[in-house]
Amino acid sequence: MLNLIFVVVLSYLVGSIPTSIILSKLLKGIDIRQHGSGNAGGTNVFRVLGWKWGVLTIILDAFKGAIAVVLVARLYLDSFPFSNITPFDDFTLVQIICGIAAVIGHIWTVFAGFKGGKGIATALGFLITLITIDMLLALAVFTLTVTLSRYISLGSMMAAVSLPIILVVRENIFGVEIPGYQTILPFVVGLVLLVLYTHRKNIDRLIKGSESKISLFNKK
Repeated sequence: MLNLIFVVVLSYLVGSIPTSIILSKLLKGIDIRQHGSGNAGGTNVFRVLGWKWGVLTIILDAFKGAIAVVLVARLYLDSFPFSNITPFDDFTLVQIICGIAAVIGHIWTVFAGFKGGKGIATALGFLITLITIDMLLALAVFTLTVTLSRYISLGSMMAAVSLPIILVVRENIFGVEIPGYQTILPFVVGLVLLVLYTHRKNIDRLIKGSESKISLFNKK
Protein backbone atom coordinates (compact mmCIF):
# COMPACT_ATOMS: atom_id res chain seq x y z
CA MET A 1 0.00 0.00 0.00
CA LEU A 2 2.83 2.41 0.88
CA ASN A 3 4.47 1.69 -2.47
CA LEU A 4 1.23 2.59 -4.28
CA ILE A 5 0.93 5.83 -2.30
CA PHE A 6 4.55 6.62 -3.18
CA VAL A 7 4.09 6.30 -6.95
CA VAL A 8 0.79 8.21 -6.85
CA VAL A 9 2.34 11.10 -4.92
CA LEU A 10 5.41 11.09 -7.19
CA SER A 11 3.15 11.13 -10.28
CA TYR A 12 1.24 14.05 -8.79
CA LEU A 13 4.51 15.93 -8.23
CA VAL A 14 5.66 15.24 -11.78
CA GLY A 15 2.34 16.53 -13.08
CA SER A 16 2.66 19.55 -10.79
CA ILE A 17 5.82 20.86 -12.48
CA PRO A 18 4.59 24.32 -13.64
CA THR A 19 6.04 24.23 -17.15
CA SER A 20 4.36 27.39 -18.40
CA ILE A 21 5.40 29.42 -15.36
CA ILE A 22 9.01 28.25 -15.60
CA LEU A 23 9.24 28.96 -19.34
CA SER A 24 7.62 32.40 -19.12
CA LYS A 25 10.01 33.46 -16.35
CA LEU A 26 13.06 32.10 -18.16
CA LEU A 27 12.14 33.56 -21.54
CA LYS A 28 10.53 36.90 -20.69
CA GLY A 29 10.97 37.32 -16.95
CA ILE A 30 7.19 37.35 -16.48
CA ASP A 31 4.63 35.29 -14.63
CA ILE A 32 2.31 33.90 -17.30
CA ARG A 33 -0.53 34.02 -14.75
CA GLN A 34 -0.37 37.82 -14.85
CA HIS A 35 -0.94 37.95 -18.61
CA GLY A 36 -3.50 36.85 -21.16
CA SER A 37 -6.22 34.69 -19.63
CA GLY A 38 -4.20 34.26 -16.43
CA ASN A 39 -4.15 30.48 -16.86
CA ALA A 40 -0.89 28.58 -16.35
CA GLY A 41 -1.27 26.40 -19.44
CA GLY A 42 0.00 25.97 -22.96
CA THR A 43 -2.89 27.87 -24.55
CA ASN A 44 -2.08 31.03 -22.61
CA VAL A 45 1.61 30.67 -23.47
CA PHE A 46 0.51 30.37 -27.11
CA ARG A 47 -1.35 33.68 -26.82
CA VAL A 48 1.28 35.60 -24.84
CA LEU A 49 4.64 34.25 -26.02
CA GLY A 50 3.76 32.94 -29.47
CA TRP A 51 3.03 29.60 -31.07
CA LYS A 52 6.56 28.14 -30.81
CA TRP A 53 6.68 28.43 -27.03
CA GLY A 54 3.04 27.46 -26.75
CA VAL A 55 3.67 24.23 -28.65
CA LEU A 56 6.80 23.54 -26.56
CA THR A 57 4.78 24.02 -23.36
CA ILE A 58 2.08 21.65 -24.58
CA ILE A 59 4.68 19.01 -25.51
CA LEU A 60 6.41 19.29 -22.14
CA ASP A 61 3.07 19.08 -20.32
CA ALA A 62 2.23 15.97 -22.33
CA PHE A 63 5.57 14.45 -21.35
CA LYS A 64 4.58 14.81 -17.69
CA GLY A 65 1.64 12.47 -18.25
CA ALA A 66 3.76 10.04 -20.25
CA ILE A 67 6.55 10.03 -17.64
CA ALA A 68 4.05 9.20 -14.89
CA VAL A 69 2.74 6.24 -16.88
CA VAL A 70 5.94 4.95 -18.48
CA LEU A 71 8.53 5.64 -15.78
CA VAL A 72 7.02 6.43 -12.38
CA ALA A 73 4.56 3.53 -12.50
CA ARG A 74 7.49 1.15 -12.91
CA LEU A 75 8.60 2.03 -9.40
CA TYR A 76 5.58 0.12 -8.15
CA LEU A 77 6.97 -3.29 -7.21
CA ASP A 78 4.23 -4.84 -5.07
CA SER A 79 1.08 -6.70 -5.97
CA PHE A 80 -2.05 -4.55 -6.12
CA PRO A 81 -3.32 -4.02 -2.53
CA PHE A 82 -7.00 -4.34 -3.50
CA SER A 83 -9.00 -6.91 -5.41
CA ASN A 84 -8.38 -6.10 -9.08
CA ILE A 85 -11.71 -6.69 -10.82
CA THR A 86 -10.63 -4.96 -14.04
CA PRO A 87 -9.44 -6.79 -17.17
CA PHE A 88 -6.11 -4.99 -16.83
CA ASP A 89 -3.08 -6.53 -15.20
CA ASP A 90 -1.99 -4.86 -11.94
CA PHE A 91 0.76 -2.83 -13.63
CA THR A 92 -1.56 -1.31 -16.26
CA LEU A 93 -4.03 -0.37 -13.53
CA VAL A 94 -1.22 1.35 -11.62
CA GLN A 95 -0.29 3.17 -14.84
CA ILE A 96 -3.85 4.51 -15.16
CA ILE A 97 -3.86 5.67 -11.54
CA CYS A 98 -0.47 7.35 -11.96
CA GLY A 99 -1.63 9.07 -15.15
CA ILE A 100 -4.72 10.47 -13.43
CA ALA A 101 -2.55 11.65 -10.51
CA ALA A 102 -0.32 13.53 -12.99
CA VAL A 103 -3.35 15.23 -14.56
CA ILE A 104 -4.60 16.27 -11.13
CA GLY A 105 -1.12 17.59 -10.35
CA HIS A 106 -1.12 19.69 -13.51
CA ILE A 107 -4.52 21.21 -12.72
CA TRP A 108 -3.87 21.75 -9.00
CA THR A 109 -0.11 22.13 -8.79
CA VAL A 110 1.42 22.25 -5.34
CA PHE A 111 4.23 24.43 -6.72
CA ALA A 112 1.96 27.31 -7.76
CA GLY A 113 -0.72 27.72 -5.13
CA PHE A 114 -2.76 24.81 -6.51
CA LYS A 115 -3.60 26.82 -9.63
CA GLY A 116 -2.25 25.20 -12.78
CA GLY A 117 -3.38 24.44 -16.30
CA LYS A 118 -6.48 22.67 -17.54
CA GLY A 119 -5.16 19.15 -17.88
CA ILE A 120 -5.57 18.55 -21.61
CA ALA A 121 -1.90 18.15 -22.58
CA THR A 122 -1.01 16.01 -19.56
CA ALA A 123 -4.05 13.80 -20.18
CA LEU A 124 -2.94 13.48 -23.80
CA GLY A 125 0.51 12.28 -22.76
CA PHE A 126 -0.97 9.81 -20.32
CA LEU A 127 -3.69 8.37 -22.57
CA ILE A 128 -1.70 8.16 -25.79
CA THR A 129 0.43 5.46 -24.15
CA LEU A 130 -2.69 3.34 -23.49
CA ILE A 131 -5.16 4.06 -26.32
CA THR A 132 -2.88 5.40 -29.04
CA ILE A 133 -5.18 5.15 -32.07
CA ASP A 134 -8.14 6.66 -30.26
CA MET A 135 -6.02 9.56 -29.02
CA LEU A 136 -4.63 10.21 -32.51
CA LEU A 137 -8.19 10.40 -33.83
CA ALA A 138 -9.10 12.82 -31.02
CA LEU A 139 -6.03 14.88 -31.95
CA ALA A 140 -7.36 15.06 -35.51
CA VAL A 141 -10.63 16.44 -34.10
CA PHE A 142 -8.63 19.01 -32.13
CA THR A 143 -6.60 20.06 -35.18
CA LEU A 144 -9.66 20.38 -37.42
CA THR A 145 -11.63 22.35 -34.81
CA VAL A 146 -8.79 24.79 -34.10
CA THR A 147 -8.05 25.26 -37.80
CA LEU A 148 -11.68 26.11 -38.55
CA SER A 149 -12.55 28.10 -35.43
CA ARG A 150 -9.15 29.32 -34.15
CA TYR A 151 -10.32 28.59 -30.62
CA ILE A 152 -7.84 26.32 -28.83
CA SER A 153 -10.24 25.92 -25.90
CA LEU A 154 -13.01 24.73 -28.21
CA GLY A 155 -10.61 22.35 -29.94
CA SER A 156 -9.53 20.94 -26.59
CA MET A 157 -13.09 20.36 -25.43
CA MET A 158 -14.19 18.88 -28.76
CA ALA A 159 -11.23 16.48 -28.69
CA ALA A 160 -12.02 15.49 -25.10
CA VAL A 161 -15.72 14.90 -25.79
CA SER A 162 -14.93 13.00 -28.99
CA LEU A 163 -12.65 10.51 -27.22
CA PRO A 164 -15.28 8.39 -25.44
CA ILE A 165 -17.42 8.55 -28.60
CA ILE A 166 -14.46 7.26 -30.64
CA LEU A 167 -13.95 4.43 -28.15
CA VAL A 168 -17.62 3.44 -28.28
CA VAL A 169 -17.81 3.60 -32.08
CA ARG A 170 -14.61 1.62 -32.66
CA GLU A 171 -15.53 -1.06 -30.12
CA ASN A 172 -19.26 -1.45 -30.80
CA ILE A 173 -19.75 -0.43 -34.43
CA PHE A 174 -16.47 -1.31 -36.12
CA GLY A 175 -15.85 -4.31 -33.88
CA VAL A 176 -12.34 -3.30 -32.87
CA GLU A 177 -11.31 -5.05 -29.67
CA ILE A 178 -9.90 -2.32 -27.44
CA PRO A 179 -8.00 -3.86 -24.49
CA GLY A 180 -9.76 -3.11 -21.22
CA TYR A 181 -12.53 -1.18 -22.99
CA GLN A 182 -15.09 -1.66 -20.20
CA THR A 183 -12.65 -0.23 -17.65
CA ILE A 184 -10.90 2.48 -19.66
CA LEU A 185 -14.19 4.03 -20.86
CA PRO A 186 -15.38 5.15 -17.38
CA PHE A 187 -11.90 6.58 -16.67
CA VAL A 188 -12.05 8.53 -19.94
CA VAL A 189 -15.57 9.81 -19.24
CA GLY A 190 -14.39 10.98 -15.82
CA LEU A 191 -11.45 12.82 -17.40
CA VAL A 192 -13.77 14.44 -19.95
CA LEU A 193 -15.98 15.76 -17.14
CA LEU A 194 -12.88 17.08 -15.37
CA VAL A 195 -11.69 18.81 -18.56
CA LEU A 196 -15.10 20.42 -19.08
CA TYR A 197 -15.02 21.61 -15.47
CA THR A 198 -11.57 23.20 -15.91
CA HIS A 199 -12.83 24.89 -19.11
CA ARG A 200 -16.01 26.30 -17.53
CA LYS A 201 -14.79 29.91 -17.90
CA ASN A 202 -13.90 29.24 -21.54
CA ILE A 203 -17.38 27.85 -22.13
CA ASP A 204 -18.87 31.01 -20.65
CA ARG A 205 -16.66 33.21 -22.87
CA LEU A 206 -17.49 31.15 -25.95
CA ILE A 207 -21.20 31.58 -25.28
CA LYS A 208 -20.74 35.33 -24.81
CA GLY A 209 -18.47 35.60 -27.87
CA SER A 210 -15.58 37.01 -25.86
CA GLU A 211 -13.17 34.07 -26.07
CA SER A 212 -9.82 35.00 -27.64
CA LYS A 213 -8.95 33.46 -30.98
CA ILE A 214 -5.39 32.46 -31.79
CA SER A 215 -3.56 33.63 -34.87
CA LEU A 216 -2.28 30.76 -36.96
CA PHE A 217 0.28 33.13 -38.42
CA ASN A 218 1.69 34.46 -35.15
CA LYS A 219 5.45 34.56 -35.75
CA LYS A 220 6.62 35.06 -32.20
